[in-house]
Amino acid sequence: MYLPFIEEIADYIFMEGKAQKSDIIFVPGNGYPQMAEKAAGLWREGYAPYILPSGKYSKTVGKFAGVLDEREKYPGDFSTEWEFLREVLLKNGVAESAILREDQATYTEENAYYSRKVIKEQKISVKKALLCCKNYHARRAFLYYKKHFPDTEIQVIPVCADGITRENWKQTEEGVKAVTGEVSRIIYQFSLLEKDS
Repeated sequence: MYLPFIEEIADYIFMEGKAQKSDIIFVPGNGYPQMAEKAAGLWREGYAPYILPSGKYSKTVGKFAGVLDEREKYPGDFSTEWEFLREVLLKNGVAESAILREDQATYTEENAYYSRKVIKEQKISVKKALLCCKNYHARRAFLYYKKHFPDTEIQVIPVCADGITRENWKQTEEGVKAVTGEVSRIIYQFSLLEKDS
C-alpha cells in the first residue's frame, strides 16, 4: 500500500541544497571520511576558503569510536573527530591554513554552537555556508546550524556514507531505524528547545 506520508518524511529528512560560492564549509563530527572528502573537493574547486570540521567525540561513547570506513586510507589512532577529519582533509589536498579547529563538541547542537564560537574568535564573516553531512542527518544538522547561524544562508551538501539513501531507506530495518530515528530526535530535541525558550 502506498503511504504518501512516507515520501513526505523522506522529503523532509533528506534535504539537499546546491553548492555555491560560500565563506566556509562546515563538517559536523563523525567517524566517516566521506563528508570531509566531499568538503575537500568543494574547497579544491574554490567554493570556500575555509573548512571547519567540528567534534571531540560522541557524548554517548565518551571517546572517539574510531574510523568507520576506509580505514586503509586513514590509518592511525585519533583522539578526536576533529583530528580524524583534519587528516582526511589534508590527505585530500586541503591546505592546513584553510582548516579551522573545533574539538570540543560531543553532539550535533554542540557542533554548531562551538563552530559559532570559533567563527567569532577568528573574526570571519559568514554570510553563506556549505554544510557537508550524512544524508539522513541533513535536516537535523541544518536546523542546529541555522539556530546558531540565523543570518547565514546555509546550503546542505549531503553525502551517503553507509549505503542508506532516500531511495532505499524503506527497504531495510537499518534504514528505517536510521530515518525514523532522525524524525524522533528532531521532534524530541527541538520540543525541548521550544520548552526552554
